[in-house]
Amino acid sequence: MKNPGNTALRVLIADDHPLFRSAIKSALFSLNHQTEFVEAGFFDELCEKLDQEQDIDLILLDLKIPGVIDFSGLFYIRTNFPHFPVVIISGNDDPATIRTALNIGASGFIPKSADPETLEKALKSVLEGQSWAPDSALVSEFSGNKNSEIINKIKMLTPQQMRVLMKLSQGLLNKQIAYELGVSEATIKAHVSAILKKLDVDSRTHAAILLTKISEVV
Repeated sequence: MKNPGNTALRVLIADDHPLFRSAIKSALFSLNHQTEFVEAGFFDELCEKLDQEQDIDLILLDLKIPGVIDFSGLFYIRTNFPHFPVVIISGNDDPATIRTALNIGASGFIPKSADPETLEKALKSVLEGQSWAPDSALVSEFSGNKNSEIINKIKMLTPQQMRVLMKLSQGLLNKQIAYELGVSEATIKAHVSAILKKLDVDSRTHAAILLTKISEVV
């Protein structure tokens, strides 16, 4: 990754709280006065920004940004934009959640409760290409066999299938998903069939709850 102190950085902040985005920007700007920011307040806006931006050095993603179910936003970015490092920022900082995010592919995890000094230290570490997470998560016991099995299944989905699964988890019908994604209903039906096969489930309801099961089994 670029040297955080000497080279212009482009950082995408995906969080629906303007005040927290401002805090993040202040911390990053103190590390590098050349930092440029791209901001998104909900998931669909994040997708638009990702499609438009080709030169992102870091994505800071709130796990609870509107439009995602649990870890679905992280899954989507890791599947569709694997070359962009992603650091989770979240108010939920229990060790199991942190370890799950790292297992899915996050480069780090920064609790929203972190004080300014810790926040700056964490951001500096990830900008230097290191992983960062609270010490409590790194030394905690973690039993993740069932969790890893579900994660590996979801990782088999294509980016578009991941978006369809996210919409299924919101309770949308095929016709509604087709409208929101700008494709035909037949295309959505094909995606749903592929999702059921890859996840080894027999209904769209069971497919949808796998995303929440990740949180339940950590």
